[in-house]
Order: sequence, then C-alpha cells, then structure tokens
Amino acid sequence: MKSKILDVVGLSAAVLCLIHCIVFPLLIVIPLGLSHHPLVDLAFLIIGIAVVYRISKKTQRIWLKMLFVVSILLISVSVFADMVFEIHLPFIYLGAIGLITGHLINFNHHKH
Repeated sequence: MKSKILDVVGLSAAVLCLIHCIVFPLLIVIPLGLSHHPLVDLAFLIIGIAVVYRISKKTQRIWLKMLFVVSILLISVSVFADMVFEIHLPFIYLGAIGLITGHLINFNHHKH
C-alpha cells in the first residue's frame, strides 16, 4: 500500500513539474513581474529522487527501475544546467513524461 501512495505522490509531483515547465515560460512573456527561480525545479527534483529511490527498492521490474532512473537523470541534467549555466534543456520534459509513465505503470501493477 505504501508503494501505491508513493506512486500517487510521484505522479502528482511529475505532473505539477511538467505543468510548471510548460506554463511558466508562457507566463514570463506576459508582463506580470514573474521570474524563474531554479530552486523550484530543484524542489521538484528532490521530491522525485526521494520517491524514485523508495519505489526502486520495492519494484522487481528492472525495466521500470531503469525508466525511473533515466527519467530522474534527465531531469537532474536539465536542472543543474539551468542552475550552473542558466540554459534550459528540453531533457526536463522527457524526464517528467518518463516519470509520469513509470508511475502510471507501477500504480496499475499493484494488487487491488
């Protein structure tokens, strides 16, 4: 049951991250005084790492573990590139979509 809750938390964080990454750049164009702060992305990354670590310990499916790890790595590269070099890489979108997919698959494989 705990793994199911972790999937819900991870799925929610990944969806919010994806929405943030898609909508926020559009909001910056509108003169509302908003600016991007990479700590928001880092917060999503930390939540994602914690959830993926806990789920990866529990699941037996190697390909699902790999999907989670690769997705987190893609997000990590993008977040750190933004923090260090102030460039936005599209890896964050692929990582978020990978996490969403992995959490949905893992959630659906739980015994009800």
